[in-house]
Amino acid sequence: MNWIASPYCAKCGYPFPADLDLGGVPLCPVCASGNCELDWIRSACVYDDASRSAMLPFKHGGRIKYARFMSRAMIWALRDMDVDADIVMPVPLARRRLFHRGYNQATLLARPIARALGIKIDYDSVRRLYRPDMGHKTARERAENIHGVFSVAKPELIRGRRILLVDDVMTTGATFSELRRVLMRAGASAVYGVTFCRVVRAI
Repeated sequence: MNWIASPYCAKCGYPFPADLDLGGVPLCPVCASGNCELDWIRSACVYDDASRSAMLPFKHGGRIKYARFMSRAMIWALRDMDVDADIVMPVPLARRRLFHRGYNQATLLARPIARALGIKIDYDSVRRLYRPDMGHKTARERAENIHGVFSVAKPELIRGRRILLVDDVMTTGATFSELRRVLMRAGASAVYGVTFCRVVRAI
């Protein structure tokens, strides 16, 4: 696995070359311009052939046993963060996709993370509508596809809370961005994120 270690962006965790000295609080160009999807996000490793060989069977092939080492890696990715969240929330899955797959992979990752952090987990406050799979779409198409799919069913559980979102992979950040928009509109005070892997593109 191509594990993500310092130096990386202080907000989104984008990995920088190891020999690059960016000072005490390094920011990637996206975060420096104020366009980060969340208050902060961390990922354990880069999405590449190695991480994909674990992530795809876990997500689509029923290899739920992989959740153990993946969640441990995600807990390790949070080692330097002061995680002051009130709620751990797995990114919701649409009921149609949940019925077809049989499980929400984000929930399997979120449970051990919530236990390790001593934070309660929230499965029910946010609902997700079904949309076709976003694979092979551009960043703009992903943002358009995800817009409006989330709704807050229990705003009283969101209002004033700091929320740590959990998912398996971050591709363009469109899902996190839309979910953060909905949560902040419902009164959340902060939204963080952690994933097992993330796509790393040149910026």
